[in-house]
Amino acid sequence: MAARKAGKVELTREMIMDAARDLFVQKGYQHVSMRQIAKELNYSHGAIYYHFQNKAELFYALVEEHFKMLDNKLQKILAQDSDKRTKLISILVGFIEFGLTHQSHYEIMFLIKDEEVQALISDGPNKSYDKFAQSIYMLTDKELSIKEIWSIFLSLHGFVTHYCRHVNSYEEVKELAISHAEFLIKDM
Repeated sequence: MAARKAGKVELTREMIMDAARDLFVQKGYQHVSMRQIAKELNYSHGAIYYHFQNKAELFYALVEEHFKMLDNKLQKILAQDSDKRTKLISILVGFIEFGLTHQSHYEIMFLIKDEEVQALISDGPNKSYDKFAQSIYMLTDKELSIKEIWSIFLSLHGFVTHYCRHVNSYEEVKELAISHAEFLIKDM
């Protein structure tokens, strides 16, 4: 009698989200179907529908998870027992580190241009940006305008997008990230 094949590993939300993240970044949201995600995992598409009603719900779950990760990083920095300037630099560098450590997450959070997707994710970025802006405002001695804080954010975003897909890890540009953060707050 032939030995029985080992059964498949039970499909989880995390497995689906990991496969979907990679496909969304590679092909774009519009060019990925639930069937393709299932095929990538060697499961039927019905198995994916057990966890997510549709592609939009799956995408939204990814975005929510990614913004929670970024928000947690910010919270850990704010909870540190250090002076305001150190925390401020840590927040700016932490944003860059997050973006370059989790490049596919960052692309999904900030770089996918699709009308259907933009309608789904408008809340997450706004909440995260508000936390970021409040933290910057709270940690500076100079009273910054909303435009100045937005410019700081855009400068960090530009740094991340410039190096995204050109470096394998944050460590490759760590010194540049620290210099960039120090430059951004030099007059604060």
